Amino acid sequence: MSFSIEEARQFLFRPGFHLSDVDPASTPGVSSEAELAADFAQHDREISDLQENLWANARSGVDGTGSVLLVLQGMDTSGKGGLIKRLARVMHPMGLSFHAFGKPTPEEAAHDFLWRVRPKLPEPGEIAVFDRSHYEDVLVQKIEGYAEPAEIERRYGAIVDFENEVAARGTRIIKVMLHISRGFQYANLVERLTDEKKMWKFDRADLVARSKWEKYLAAYQTAFERTSTAQAPWYVVPGDNKEYARMVVKHLLVEQLRELQQPWPRPVDDLETARRHLDAS
Repeated sequence: MSFSIEEARQFLFRPGFHLSDVDPASTPGVSSEAELAADFAQHDREISDLQENLWANARSGVDGTGSVLLVLQGMDTSGKGGLIKRLARVMHPMGLSFHAFGKPTPEEAAHDFLWRVRPKLPEPGEIAVFDRSHYEDVLVQKIEGYAEPAEIERRYGAIVDFENEVAARGTRIIKVMLHISRGFQYANLVERLTDEKKMWKFDRADLVARSKWEKYLAAYQTAFERTSTAQAPWYVVPGDNKEYARMVVKHLLVEQLRELQQPWPRPVDDLETARRHLDAS
């Protein structure tokens, strides 16, 4: 049996859920590599068609055309970039955007933390993917002490209000944590230190964050408890098997695209007349 969208929903963050409930190495619903490969590819054509349908309706000015915002978070080396690369293979670059929010620039830091995020939100018909996001401002800034505790508390509420506002405009929000183990991260960091093709990815700051592993997981837990809502839910996806994690995210994406699907737009021109002109040309 193929992996289903219903199975992907098992990773939804619910009241009482704890990160320790998820085994990062697990692959629920998949029993073999061959099955995983089939499950991974099962929605590729549909995602491509649904994305084009979304973009076509927006370009044609159809009222009510929505958009999608996919937020990806995770500890360093969790595979966010690789996931984006694989998603991009089945979608047209037109109507697709990617943004990574690192350390704020001096100009960004002079504004509210959401100031730099708003211009990157998807327009109608678009799919935007955030590789790290506004959640860095209640994760990194909390653990590293860049913002006062009272400000971090304010930001949780500001994020909920912000995401409710975005959802009210017709944007479907999917928030995913790629949950990896310390051992998995260790192997990835060793690879970055020994493989000349991956050395460019190494950042000593990754080792600093790794030394605070439990503090970061606790910060994620709090962020999920405070910001996972019906309009913008969090999913905690096992990430040690990268192909499995990517497959789950594709299922979550296709579910939202199906709900945004509209009839294909029709041109305002008289098609019969246009055909006669074409045949006579």
